This record gives sequence, C-alpha cells and structure tokens, in this order.
Amino acid sequence: MPQSPIRKLVPFAEDAKKRGTEVIHLNIGQPDIKTPKIALDAVKNNDLEVLAYSRSEGSDQYRRKIAGYYEKHDIHVDKSDILVTTGGSEALLFTFGSIMDAGDEVIIPEPFYANYNGFSIASGVKVVPVISKIDNNFALPPIEEFEKLISDRTKAILICNPGNPTGYLYSREEIDKLATIARKHDLFLVADEVYREFAYDGHEHYSVMKVADMDDHAIMIDSVSKRYSMCGARIGCIVSRNKKVISTALKFAQARLSPPTYAQIASEAALDTPQQYFDAVKEEYVARRNTLIEKLNEIDGVKVGTPKGAFYCIAELPVNDADHFAQWLLESFEFDGATVMVAPAAGFYSSEGLGKNQIRIAYVLKEEDLIRAVNILKEALSQYSA
Repeated sequence: MPQSPIRKLVPFAEDAKKRGTEVIHLNIGQPDIKTPKIALDAVKNNDLEVLAYSRSEGSDQYRRKIAGYYEKHDIHVDKSDILVTTGGSEALLFTFGSIMDAGDEVIIPEPFYANYNGFSIASGVKVVPVISKIDNNFALPPIEEFEKLISDRTKAILICNPGNPTGYLYSREEIDKLATIARKHDLFLVADEVYREFAYDGHEHYSVMKVADMDDHAIMIDSVSKRYSMCGARIGCIVSRNKKVISTALKFAQARLSPPTYAQIASEAALDTPQQYFDAVKEEYVARRNTLIEKLNEIDGVKVGTPKGAFYCIAELPVNDADHFAQWLLESFEFDGATVMVAPAAGFYSSEGLGKNQIRIAYVLKEEDLIRAVNILKEALSQYSA
C-alpha cells in the first residue's frame, strides 16, 4: 500500500508545532465552512435509547431521502439504486471489488485523487493512466487516447468530476464521449461526483447518471463530506441502476455490517439544508480561488492551473523534488514564526516521475490566511536551494 501524499508528512508537522512553529495547512481538503446546524442538531437532540445496527445498505428512510435529493438535480433513481457506505472511500473500494478482479485494469485521467492508487492496489487492480497536463489546465486528453489504452483486461474508466486535485470540470460533451466509449467496449464509467455543488464561473456540473442508455454502465460515487462540510461523518454512497452492481456491492456491505447510525441521522437532516447555504459557500470558494491563483501567479517560476470546480489546484514549483521541499518546509523553515504544509503531487500520479515538481493546494482557508500562506511559500522558495 502506498503512503498518502496528503497525510505522510503529518509527523513532521507535529514536530514543527512542538517547536512552536505555526503550521498553515494547505495539504488536506478539510473545509473550515461550518457544518449545517440542522445536521448537528439532529444528533444532539436525538433520543435514541439503543444505538443499533442499521441495514447494511443504509436505512430505508435515508436512501429514500437521498433519492429525493437527486430528483431535484434531475437524476432519477430509486432508493434501491443506492447503497450507503462509510464515506466515499468505502464506496470506491466496494465498487472496485464489485466490478473488477485481481489483474483487471481501470483507466484514470491523471493526476487523480491519490487514494485511487491505494484502492486499486488493495483490489489487485492495475491503474492505466491517461495523462493530462498543466499547460492546458489539465483538460481531458483526446478521447482517442482512452481507446488506445483499452485491453481485454480493461473493466472501467474512472473520473472525478469536478476533479481532485486539479479542479477540472468535465463538460457535457466530454461525459457523453466517455459514455460512448463505455457502451462501445462494454465498460463501466465510474464518476466520483462528491464535489458536484462546487462548479464555478457559470459552468454547470453534468452527472454521469443523466446520460441516456447508460443504466448498465454508469456508477456514481457520492459523499456528504465536502457538500455539507461533514468529513467526519464518514457517509457516502454508491448509486447505479445496474442491479447486479448494487447486489454485489451489498455483499461487501454485509461483510462490514452497517454504516454508522448517528452519521446517517446527521446526513439525512443535512439534506434539508437550504440552497442559500450552498450559494454562500460557492461564493466564498470562488473568492478564495481567485485570491490564491492571483497570488501564486505573482511568484517567479510558479505555474498554476485555474480550477473550474472543487477546491484544489495543482501548482508547479521551481524545484526538482516537491517531496523534499515539502518536508524541508516543516523541518527546517519558518517565516515570522510560521510555515506551510502542502501535498506533494507525485502521489497523485501513477506514472513514474510525473508530478515531481508539483504540489496540490487545498484552498479551504480564509482569504487572509491564503495570502499569508502564499507569502510564506514565496519566501521559502527564495531560500530553498536543494
């Protein structure tokens, strides 16, 4: 199993804090946005006397309400098409185990969410990358590049939309093209859509579940973590109209018994969050993105893509080894009593050698903190010599 590029530097950050250095965290997508009060109150005010197991597929009531949420987004599914999981991570693990065997292959545009590497290795599955580049803002490579990589071992194409770590937002045309390939070669198209609400600049998110004639092929991964700033709830789901996929995933769900009961109660309540909450959150993230990108572009030698969604960006630095630089920031550097923690981007690639001079930044901090963090990063780059 690979180490997480997001979490592997935690011991160095803890040591820095013990030395009295403030660590500004740009490394992890833990929003500082407040969790909707309605979700927290649902747990605080609950009068359960026995905290019992729920159903392995998640409670009927919660799944019915999730289906209602999707209906509002023009995604027509029944509660039987939904399997509740312990976070989006478990949804991905169950999906990998349900649609692929050891030795099978999944095509993923890279850079991609680092734990896709871990999920594939845990499942004995090989990642076949399609490389996107910072020079064209990580746009989807030509569809022909996907078809060249399809073999008799290929079982699925996996995308994250909007993307972590790049913030790339797939257009309707791109989703339709990928769906055409999936139908043509009898593949699954798995879409990790946990950042659905975070689409910027007038762009709209287009779900894989809206594509016609994809009932046998489309699988959506979802989670409450980012949408409601509820990362600690650990509630996600698999959504598919393919009954065999859901019934197979249910076997994995039965093996871990059930998703957490209180977290489902909170997640069910969160579905009543008013639209103005999301409007305000989106406005806040757009302001943060604009500030971050503007400040990064002021640093000599730094190249950065402009995210269209989610709340991450990839920045290319004038260094040879971002892993070494990220560790040096925590071990040997401080500026006005503070340093920054970043995620080296090599861990977001499966191709050897790519991303060595890149970092992922999560803009989940207030604008003034982002400005301060970039100023620290600028000073660090001026002093770094390795």
